[in-house]
Amino acid sequence: MRKIIVGTRRSELALTQSKQFIQKIKDRFPEIDIEIKEIVTKGDKIVNVQLSKVGGKGLFVKEIEQALFDKEIDMAIHSLKDVPSELPEGLILGCIPDREDPRDAFISKNHVKLADLPAGSVIGTSSLRRGAQLLNLYPELKIEWIRGNIDTRLNKLRHEHYDAIILAAAGLKRMGWSDDTVTEYLDHETMLPAIGQGALGIECREDDSEVRDILRAVHNEDVERCTQTERQFLKLMDGSCQVPIAGHAVIDGENIQFKGLIMSPDGKEKYVAEITGTDPVEIGMTAAEKMNENGAHSIIAALNEEGSR
Repeated sequence: MRKIIVGTRRSELALTQSKQFIQKIKDRFPEIDIEIKEIVTKGDKIVNVQLSKVGGKGLFVKEIEQALFDKEIDMAIHSLKDVPSELPEGLILGCIPDREDPRDAFISKNHVKLADLPAGSVIGTSSLRRGAQLLNLYPELKIEWIRGNIDTRLNKLRHEHYDAIILAAAGLKRMGWSDDTVTEYLDHETMLPAIGQGALGIECREDDSEVRDILRAVHNEDVERCTQTERQFLKLMDGSCQVPIAGHAVIDGENIQFKGLIMSPDGKEKYVAEITGTDPVEIGMTAAEKMNENGAHSIIAALNEEGSR
């Protein structure tokens, strides 16, 4: 068997989760020689501008996908929430492995809980989704933009004017951060996760049967069904980086339970769809249809038009 070259972003979190996934492969196929190739993406280079301002779709994957096309790498390990809902022709998601905690983690100075923050407290987040949901529940709070890796954001919380920040629980847990760091994990009624949050997407060339066979051995079908539902909803809602959009699916026996959310950035308009079924594509389609019937598409059209100016 040939050496397998794995492409990933250069960040500490990306490298850590890539090594953890590679270990799953080696546990099944100890004879395989695997090498990591670090790739710097456009999203990694843009550190002083909010990503939604520069077109967030594919900012963390395009250079890695090009390396797949150029056969510099054999598979790419992505955080699934960074992967656009439509892939370039010739590439597929060959594996969706076990999912880490999909919730958002709230971290504040002196461990003050979200509900107890005084009016005017400053929350640092670069996510329109998080900001909109916070403002919907707590309009007296202030949302301010923040970027950087986990260490950078935690340092900014400690030394700058932020009273709290919100990070994905999955990243913290994969990095081995103690729960002592987290003030509270936000339930889905407070903060519905991003599409695909907590999951990895392992991308490969569609015609590479050898790599596809390897990936199939560490694939989680239940997680695939859930994330396929979420990503179908994202695709049909045309959820660009300008739109606060969230969605999460769970397996309940034979069924998939899905909840989707569209909001205005100021949190004042909110549209929710909750659908249960067995077919991921059909659930995503039904949720999108329900959203559009209720008027959510007007928010999306306005925000996409504004973002294109």
